[in-house]
Amino acid sequence: MFEDKERMLTMKLKPKIILVLSLFLIFLSIQVGFTQQLEPPPPEPSFYTRLIGTYAPPSQNEEKFYLRENQGRLEILFPLIDIHRLTECLDFKGKTFEIIPLKEIESEVFQLPPANGLGVKKIRILRDQDGFGVTIDAGKKEYQRLFYGPERGKVFKIQPMKSLEELQAEAIKANPPTEKGEFLKVDLVELVKLDKNLKLDIRYATENNFMGIPLYSQPRAFLQRPVTEALVKAHKKLQAIGYGLIIFDAYRPWYVTKMFWDATPLSMRNFVADPKSGSRHNRGGAVDVGLYDIESKQPIFFGGDFDEFSERSFVSYPGGTSRERWFREILRQALEAEGFEVYEDEWWHFDYKDSKKYPIINILFEDIS
Repeated sequence: MFEDKERMLTMKLKPKIILVLSLFLIFLSIQVGFTQQLEPPPPEPSFYTRLIGTYAPPSQNEEKFYLRENQGRLEILFPLIDIHRLTECLDFKGKTFEIIPLKEIESEVFQLPPANGLGVKKIRILRDQDGFGVTIDAGKKEYQRLFYGPERGKVFKIQPMKSLEELQAEAIKANPPTEKGEFLKVDLVELVKLDKNLKLDIRYATENNFMGIPLYSQPRAFLQRPVTEALVKAHKKLQAIGYGLIIFDAYRPWYVTKMFWDATPLSMRNFVADPKSGSRHNRGGAVDVGLYDIESKQPIFFGGDFDEFSERSFVSYPGGTSRERWFREILRQALEAEGFEVYEDEWWHFDYKDSKKYPIINILFEDIS
């Protein structure tokens, strides 16, 4: 009898508890400056994880499409062909994509809605020996998976246009561009001295970067003092909802920017700064960041790796999972609320509002007092 009464009381209280928690989360989101829910979507079903990605058509005259997870289901984002057909769509980088929901009818076989851009009723996804989706069989056509490297645990790397030794020698001899006008006084601050809970993963002090060699002599991070203070404020907001910042890069000596530019193929130069005008990193006004979960200490995956020169790096990339897209948005909101602006081609790169007021700097880390 007592257990029955206790169960009834619990059932009556449960909706109230849920309501109180919901109101608390709404209140917390307002206090810390976020405009979306503070609880991330649940992880995608594990058997979908290695299927998600970009698939290329057999003909170069056709465009690739994306297989993504959205709220627990798989969807294909297919380039819209028939603009007169009523269907759910989204825009990405100037192109319109039809959203095609998939329904699994047997293992790795999915049913499509009656009218869709692929023009088929069902598809089969074939995996390789590691469980990755590699081929989508759509009847008369097969679409092959495009891999960017990080999906299989590799680091994205370019094929430099010159030897690394030649690049480094030329960059060190070169001089930064001459700038006219008045600039704010340089006041570089080491980030961890203002916030010891910032995690450092300084990729350019290791071989774990797109160049494949250490470019910094020390794994340290510096920014101009006001930029550092703004970053610390953003970090506190994120800590309030259970996440911490990982720093990949901050102030960058100018000669390293020149190395990046000279090494990078022309088709990928939207991911690197032109040394003729310098990078905001060179001014101590830009930071490359990710997130980690405070409880587990594990880094958050954003659907693509830091310094991955691919469309997965674009802030508006619609592929991946609901959870990954949520983390991109939370990171953006936290930093933009403190005066930063995200670079649209790199989800990790944030420029501070006053960064151009500082001069281009070419000082080594060990020479910063």
